[in-house]
Amino acid sequence: MHSYRWCGSMPSTATATTATTMIRRLCCLQSVSPSLPFSSASTTTKKPLVFLGAPQVSAIVLDTLLNASASPHSLFEVAAIVTQPPARRDRGKKLALSPLATHALDRGFSPDLIFTPDKAGDDVFLSNLKALQPHLCITAAYGNILPTKFLDIPPLGTVNIHPSMLPLYRGAAPVQRALQDGVKETGVSLAFTVRALDAGPIIATETIQVDDQIKAPDLLELLFHKGSELLIRELPSILDGSAILKAQPQDDSKAILAPKINSDESWLSFDEEAYVLHNKVRAFSGWPGTRARVLVVEKNDDVAFVDGALLFPCGRGTTIEVLEVQLPGKKAVNAAAFWNGLRGQKLKKL
Repeated sequence: MHSYRWCGSMPSTATATTATTMIRRLCCLQSVSPSLPFSSASTTTKKPLVFLGAPQVSAIVLDTLLNASASPHSLFEVAAIVTQPPARRDRGKKLALSPLATHALDRGFSPDLIFTPDKAGDDVFLSNLKALQPHLCITAAYGNILPTKFLDIPPLGTVNIHPSMLPLYRGAAPVQRALQDGVKETGVSLAFTVRALDAGPIIATETIQVDDQIKAPDLLELLFHKGSELLIRELPSILDGSAILKAQPQDDSKAILAPKINSDESWLSFDEEAYVLHNKVRAFSGWPGTRARVLVVEKNDDVAFVDGALLFPCGRGTTIEVLEVQLPGKKAVNAAAFWNGLRGQKLKKL
């Protein structure tokens, strides 16, 4: 009988820093005069680039770019950051900056150079972007579609760090869908952005082996660290224009789509084999988490408790070990504490 460990619980929500005054400043950037955001272009030989991102993993790439650009021998500088507008997050529903914006401000990046357009095609935003005269744009989990009138601005193009081995897992959830499929190998791709979804020519890739216990947030972080290193390695060829000549077109016939995850997908069915549930728990860790329906009964149980784990029978004679449980509206507890709380009652899977 096969056993798969599941340390599953409902997702915890990261706390975002709120800064009301700073939010107002960032929201007002859309009306800033185009002549203001970047005044040092004429006094430096470094090529200006614009970085686009939003979640915490984007900050990994920003740190790498800022650290590299600080070198006196650097070929580039980060002229501006583009991120998602402030949004209401957590239960308090207070307006909060994107994790990338918060991190950039913590690093001392000028708030006047952080753009938060509702859409990347907004005319006022594009006017301000043109005034920066960026040679290159770089995206890492930005989350907005880039229209042609955006892509036409940087003469060296827009380059995306994508956490999969393109053309595999194109779309919004490449890491989650890869883990859900139980892949043994994945990687990160550096590719030029085109209007079609994640379909641009590939500059470079790096492959990694996937541990069968790693969860989506950890794998995502690992891949963006690898992607940052890959970007710095390839930036000289991107900035001198030779990367576009060596970039390889994707084979669209091999494409696997990785659509956005829906919270309704989080339900587990114990009729499936344990490894399927194990992979789903890994994939949906962080958000939306995974859920299962069980019934508390007096007898005729089919769920055992052995060595600190709840053992749920699954399809084809397999078993999954549940190490952590979170009831609706409650904090997560380990399986032993949950079992003791039953006070002699039993569990039956539904």
